[in-house]
Amino acid sequence: MTSLRHNGPDQTDSPRDGYLDAARDCILDVGWRRTTLTEVARRAGVSRMTIYRTWADMPTLLGDLMTREWAGVVAATVAGEDPAAPTLDRLVADVVGTVRALRENELFVRIVELDPELLLPYLLSRRGRSQDAILALTEGQVREGQVDGTIRAGNPVAIARGLLLAAHGFVLSAHTMVDDHVSEDELDAELTVLLSRTLTP
Repeated sequence: MTSLRHNGPDQTDSPRDGYLDAARDCILDVGWRRTTLTEVARRAGVSRMTIYRTWADMPTLLGDLMTREWAGVVAATVAGEDPAAPTLDRLVADVVGTVRALRENELFVRIVELDPELLLPYLLSRRGRSQDAILALTEGQVREGQVDGTIRAGNPVAIARGLLLAAHGFVLSAHTMVDDHVSEDELDAELTVLLSRTLTP
């Protein structure tokens, strides 16, 4: 789990984390388009050159910030799992819990509200570092479940990627399916059923 350790905004482990915290605060306050490396430096209380030596531009900084943020969400979810539960149940709970946590994450919500185009490359063009880390974790759990017989046979890499693709919709589009007839909790319950049935031997 070292690649998905929690590193939330209040857990500053190094000056670099402090700079990322400053960038996070900027985005929450004014959005991505109005956030500059100069403003990040001002909020972090350091010179512009200090920030420029760490990140050449805002997209590079954003990549590191999102990797830290999403990894922290996943790690916090996994930390709350029941170690005595069957592998299948733990994996399903981890996926559904992560989906729910991402939808409620203030940075994620702010990006979706103001700058949703920032997420498009990771949905349409390429995987990001946090996605690869999540896939590696999921693949490991699938393999574990296949060994103990709680998860069906099949290519664990393909299974993990299929789960991530399914989760994308519940993270990004669940709000479009919530109305007077269906609640968010009901959708999450459907995701639980979907995952459980597709993974059960």
